[in-house]
Amino acid sequence: MICGIDEAGKGSVLGPMVIGGVAGKDLSEFVKKGFADSKTLSPRRREQFYEEIVAEFKTTTVVLSAAMIDELRSSMTMNEIVARSHARAITDLMPDTAYVDACDVNEVRYAETISGFLKNDIAIVSKHKADDLYAVVSAASIVAKVTRDRMIEDLKSQWGNIGSGYPSDPDTIAFLKRYIEERGEPPSIARMSWKTISNMMAKKNQKKLFEF
Repeated sequence: MICGIDEAGKGSVLGPMVIGGVAGKDLSEFVKKGFADSKTLSPRRREQFYEEIVAEFKTTTVVLSAAMIDELRSSMTMNEIVARSHARAITDLMPDTAYVDACDVNEVRYAETISGFLKNDIAIVSKHKADDLYAVVSAASIVAKVTRDRMIEDLKSQWGNIGSGYPSDPDTIAFLKRYIEERGEPPSIARMSWKTISNMMAKKNQKKLFEF
């Protein structure tokens, strides 16, 4: 038994990070399905693949809210948070070998970090761009991406146009600036420990000083 693990939303300033995991017998059954890295697929194709994956394979998701990420960052690095979450997904699937997208510049170190969070002896194949190299990780990236995209759409129904949640998205930045200007604080769906937020709050406070 093998599994693939990947995440979506690691760098987002708004909303959750989602880890997706998919398990199967061997790599070949994922290769023949034609799964590809979720970033290379259209939203419609991702949704089609997602329905196929959840219908035919064992899957799992681990969701970390913005507040949970902020709390964990007080005691560990973001890479450790992702590794711990990858380990949780691996534990749910209990494979013999897990293929993971390495979130550390050192692939071997990242595998060791994940192993430190596991209770069972599971082989970890940690590679950069694993979602391109292994179809099982591509499948996991699709599960993570589609799950997070659906959660972002739910947040939009509550909060309005928040964009994708990433700091590089003009809609996300516009939403944050407007919200902080009107309310004087970030929205509860924001990752307060992100520099994007601390910089905006610093500018807001500086502006208030000049008003006196």
